[in-house]
Amino acid sequence: QVHLVESGGGLVQPGGSLRLSCRVSESISRFNAMGWFRQASGKQRELVAGITYSGTTNYGEFVKGRFTVSKDDAKNTMYLQMNSLNPEDTAVYYCSAQVSTTWRYWGQGTQVTVSS
Repeated sequence: QVHLVESGGGLVQPGGSLRLSCRVSESISRFNAMGWFRQASGKQRELVAGITYSGTTNYGEFVKGRFTVSKDDAKNTMYLQMNSLNPEDTAVYYCSAQVSTTWRYWGQGTQVTVSS
């Protein structure tokens, strides 16, 4: 069983920054891609950012250059640097590992709250 553990969430003021981490229990290079998703209260889960095994990245349209996804294969860890946060970014953030075209493995989530 693959385990993913997110960390780094918390309360931040508008305009602030957070760095999320996702540590995986086995080599992340075996997965087609890794991704960050978020789910705000009453809304559907949406893709925030993804990174393929080769390092190609993609982002949700709402990111608009504010976030950066990266990974360290040696540490089996993926990161999400979030800058210029606004209240609309408040959500539970999840990391996931993709096998073939399926987001198969999920972490338990970490809460991000943007509020003054």
